[in-house]
Amino acid sequence: MEFRQLRYFIAVAEELHFTRAAERLHIGQPPLSHAIQMLEADVGAQLFERTKRWVRLTEAGRLFLDDARRIVALSEQATATARRAERGEAGELRIGFTFSTPLTPLFANVINRYRQQYPAVTLTLHEMATVPQLDALARRALDLGFVRPPENGLPENIGLTALREDPLVAVLPTGLALARKKAIALSEMAELPFVMYPHSAGTGIYPQIFRLCRDAGFVPRVEQTAGEASTIIGLVAAGCGVSVLPGSFERIRMDGVCYRPLLDPAATTTLLLAQRKGEHAPLVQAFLALATEAALLS
Repeated sequence: MEFRQLRYFIAVAEELHFTRAAERLHIGQPPLSHAIQMLEADVGAQLFERTKRWVRLTEAGRLFLDDARRIVALSEQATATARRAERGEAGELRIGFTFSTPLTPLFANVINRYRQQYPAVTLTLHEMATVPQLDALARRALDLGFVRPPENGLPENIGLTALREDPLVAVLPTGLALARKKAIALSEMAELPFVMYPHSAGTGIYPQIFRLCRDAGFVPRVEQTAGEASTIIGLVAAGCGVSVLPGSFERIRMDGVCYRPLLDPAATTTLLLAQRKGEHAPLVQAFLALATEAALLS
């Protein structure tokens, strides 16, 4: 059975007239009659009763018509879906993001705009540190990733697009004398215990803080580690130490903790969008275009 035969059958069933059905299909009547005969032979059932004056569906034909319409509709739907996917308007897009990313207005803006412009695309979002994201991208487990600059280089097949620059801030207990200052230098934290992500978390900020501290003349004394930024901030509020985090975390307000700008010029971090090099999938390109446009406007 050919798909063409189903379309021919539906036309005849709806017109109940071979000549009008042939005109509708833009073919001759003899080829149409032959195609219907071949279809009936393939199906093994008579689908039409016909005389020289009229054509009507048999009971088998009436039941066959319902299924034929469903098959044609599914085929048309599949074609439309494939075309939308080719334009980047349908499918699934898997996106990673670091712990601080949702606190940046850019992220919310991009995700909301993308959902509005591409409602047929399923966005699957994964909260992951930078290094695991880069690994997932290289393994094709992610399509895109909002990451911070990695200190130890990139997989060779991964490229980065800079979206925005964020300051790093000191996270201090409010009872600390240093907290009374409007801005501080990193060197002023040299004698204080630090609360940080564990090295195994794979965050880009962990090695960056150590590098900044070394440049300021000291090695940070890490007394507590926590895998979540909210936990780090809570431990700082509890007096367990101080920390350094992207400025976007200032949106997390907690009693007993305050945020202060760092005077060190290098105390910044970039929000980047990571993707595989040479990736031309329409879904990925559409999201990348929207994100870079939003970054320029922010």
